[in-house]
Amino acid sequence: MKSTYRQLSIHLLVILFIPLSACERETYTSWNCKNSSGEKQAMVLKKAQMQFTGGQLNYCGSLGEKSYFDASCPALIQDAQIVFVPSTGHLLDRTKELQCEAL
Repeated sequence: MKSTYRQLSIHLLVILFIPLSACERETYTSWNCKNSSGEKQAMVLKKAQMQFTGGQLNYCGSLGEKSYFDASCPALIQDAQIVFVPSTGHLLDRTKELQCEAL
């Protein structure tokens, strides 16, 4: 009887552990962005960071539908290097404007 109880305990622990291990998965969204000339650039949103043009930018916050990203977040988030609107895919860098599409 002890053997059966021990096996059930082990199975129960395994069953409880499996869903918890799935929580550790990292979620991210890949985007394909194009400028007005049609040149493509990849962008990835992963947790609170944006990987774009070979660099990694931190999430500074949001105002309405706009999300702001910068290497070092400024006091006023509106002054951040990148403004991104996920609902439309519009990305505005200080030097360029791109249209992005989730992959």
